[in-house]
Amino acid sequence: MSRISVEEGNNSKPRKMIVNIENIVATVSLDQNLDLYAIERSLPNVEYDPDQFPGLIFRLEKPKVTALIFKSGKMVVTGAKSTEELITAVKRIIKYLKKYGIEIVGKPKIQIQNIVASANIMVHVNLDMAAYLLENNMYEPEQFPGLIYRMDDPKVVLLIFSSGKMVITGAKREKEVYDAVDKIYNKLNELGCTQEIQEEELEL
Repeated sequence: MSRISVEEGNNSKPRKMIVNIENIVATVSLDQNLDLYAIERSLPNVEYDPDQFPGLIFRLEKPKVTALIFKSGKMVVTGAKSTEELITAVKRIIKYLKKYGIEIVGKPKIQIQNIVASANIMVHVNLDMAAYLLENNMYEPEQFPGLIYRMDDPKVVLLIFSSGKMVITGAKREKEVYDAVDKIYNKLNELGCTQEIQEEELEL
């Protein structure tokens, strides 16, 4: 899921940001043991090799997610682009298991572990200045071109590039991603670490 935000910035000019949820990683608990050999025998398009990995790999086409299913009844689901898509995927996985004769007795408990997102705040960022003025950051341009910033509230990690693009990890809710991007934009702007991108650069 993506969101384009146009807001009034500190200089009273409209500003645009693009935020995309790239991947949601969640755990699902079914509160029951599962016979993975029975699932492997019953369901098409699953992979199970307990000598290599203790979980069964199940791929759902729509929405496009991958579930690692363990005999404890726990699952790890990755690939969803929104919380809504995650819930839909879990419901379809349960429905799919039931369709092929796998008894599911309880209601699944879903817990988001990590949301990975990308964003573009549409300004140039002076990373040297940001590294000097921001707390809780790491910037070694000889090793890697991005600045790593650990935000306390919301508790996320942002990987910031001079182009204004960034990667956000560690959020547990989608709102935390949008809040973090808003907050880092305002912080960088207040510290004088941003520079407007010229229109001709946007067209490139």
